[in-house]
Amino acid sequence: MITLCGFAVSNYYNKVKMVLLEKGIPFHEEYVATGPKDEATLNASPLGKVPFIRTPQGTLCESEVIVEYLEAAYPSPALVPADPWGAAKVRELTTFIELHLELVVRELYPQAFFGGTVSESNQTRVRKLLEKNITAFKRLAQFKPYVAGDTFTSADCAAFVSLPLVSMASKTIYGVDLLSEAGVDWKPYIKLVGERPSAARVSADRKAAQEAQIAAIKAKAAQG
Repeated sequence: MITLCGFAVSNYYNKVKMVLLEKGIPFHEEYVATGPKDEATLNASPLGKVPFIRTPQGTLCESEVIVEYLEAAYPSPALVPADPWGAAKVRELTTFIELHLELVVRELYPQAFFGGTVSESNQTRVRKLLEKNITAFKRLAQFKPYVAGDTFTSADCAAFVSLPLVSMASKTIYGVDLLSEAGVDWKPYIKLVGERPSAARVSADRKAAQEAQIAAIKAKAAQG
């Protein structure tokens, strides 16, 4: 039995969770928060990041590595095309989404989502890079109807959990959804993918986790 470790608000955790659900792989969930980690957790994920998985063979970290392991170990139903070119194009899109969009916009999260501050110079730098990278992503993404073409793939698991963050963070900081401004028609796509049972489960669990977080913060503030 696989144990997925992390928390339901994490988009990378949810990407792996979607893959597990899509493939019908039995799994448990184990809550692992961010912040200081014990030795057992660091042995599983040396940088203390989530998600990671526990398997009968041992532990494995880094979400895309986990996805590739799951695809190889549980090949049916396939979430990556069998032919090498198709498989590479799926991984190309995943890389663009995570490295060139989400990782860039992540610099805005402290101010967009957590009450912190991002300097104006960093906001300007991130916007310029995002605009460039979104234009590049638009050349690759197909939305026909899925991000890599007519078949649902693991790239959709990445897109479903990360594209809304690009939109929300950019709109909060800049007053405009940079995806939509660039002509990326992502909202109908998210609605389509959101109708899948795996996506509905991930979304419901994320919402419940967010509500629990808010309630805990309010309770702590009331006690203080």
